[in-house]
Amino acid sequence: FIAKDFNNELDRFRGLRSESKQLIANLQAQYQKHTDIDKLKISYNNVLGYFVEVPAKKADPLMIRKGEENSADNPFIHRQTMASAVRFTTAELAELERDITSANEKALGIELELFTQMKSDIAACANYIGRYANALAQLDVMASLATLATELNYTRPKIDNSCEFNIEGGRHPVVEAALRATSAGDEFIPNDCNLGDAQKLWLLTGPNMAGKSTFLRQNALIAILAQIGSFVPAQAAHIGVIDKVFSRVGASDDLAKGRSTFMVEMVETASILNQATDRSLVILDEIGRGTATFDGLSIAWACVEHIHDINKCRALFATHYHELTKLTTKLDTLSCHSMAVKEWKGEIVFMHSVQAGSADRSYGIHVAKLAGLPPAVIDRAKDVLSRLQKSEQSGTLAKLADDLPLFSAMAEKAQEEYEAAQPSELETKLAAINPDDLSPREALEILYSLKNT
Repeated sequence: FIAKDFNNELDRFRGLRSESKQLIANLQAQYQKHTDIDKLKISYNNVLGYFVEVPAKKADPLMIRKGEENSADNPFIHRQTMASAVRFTTAELAELERDITSANEKALGIELELFTQMKSDIAACANYIGRYANALAQLDVMASLATLATELNYTRPKIDNSCEFNIEGGRHPVVEAALRATSAGDEFIPNDCNLGDAQKLWLLTGPNMAGKSTFLRQNALIAILAQIGSFVPAQAAHIGVIDKVFSRVGASDDLAKGRSTFMVEMVETASILNQATDRSLVILDEIGRGTATFDGLSIAWACVEHIHDINKCRALFATHYHELTKLTTKLDTLSCHSMAVKEWKGEIVFMHSVQAGSADRSYGIHVAKLAGLPPAVIDRAKDVLSRLQKSEQSGTLAKLADDLPLFSAMAEKAQEEYEAAQPSELETKLAAINPDDLSPREALEILYSLKNT
């Protein structure tokens, strides 16, 4: 795990491990040249290990005589005499043999030693490295966001403490990038979104495939990008600070915990209704679709009322329940919008643009046709839809909307329960105090302040 050329000794042992045959051949050539014996060779067996072998008639000059024990000209040490050959060793060959047989172990030992030293060096200057790493991370994030803003035509948002949420020409950054990457090079169609005080809750209707989910998500992404300090994919954006972004989109289950798709949807919706404040941003997509029609409509209806009357947050509520549009007569800040479509020779064309008003129908059968359902199924569906529409009691919904004052007491009770669940001013102040950080004088001053609360 240590790079090559970092440590010479480590590289030598690695070379011994992988190039032992070449090292022996090089040493053999060196000895042949030194002794002028062409038939000198270095061999190996399990008894002697590595040894130098020469013909018997050439061995006499290599034998160490008395008084030549320390001669540099004759490094050969006699090991074994045979009928036709004499075997020698040298200090250099013995050292090379030890290095080859233990090269792997020594290489690993050196690596561990270097790694231990590196850890010690890092620990000694951990504070400096941490500061540099943090600075580089911030620079990397800011540079990346700046690059995106420049290359993708993002704009600087206005962020303040108001409750504004006004996006002009907003775009979905991921979908836009995907469209540009296609061979057709299609352009993303931008849309405005204004969740000001007069229309904090948008009810969005329209067919599948028209872009409702994309519109919901792009506005949530723009809010998040703005509050992390990024420019945003829009022509202009004015966003009051948001404390939380809540979303309930998509369809998924959690069967391992015994939760169906609809149960997961309801759990997530409950979390939103119980936690969202007037400074939150909420996007809700098709609440109530996982159960019977009237059940789902009833739940969606009640959720819209609760968001409007209790949470009072900025919200986008996409739905296929067109009956919910009746609520505009009673909910002051509820505004209806829809995805624009055009019909041409019995087909529909998705315009992917948001317009004021509500859709007159969901065009579900048209979408089913696009998906490839058999013609017989499509024709039968049209027939059934026609029969159901003729038998619908349209006055029921209008009457339900008119009867809303009957439930004002329930709404007031819900508001009281919601307010009671919020921490009091005293509890809020106590929660913000950290006793370990207070001097005796500061603690006394806080105590007097709490007594007067």
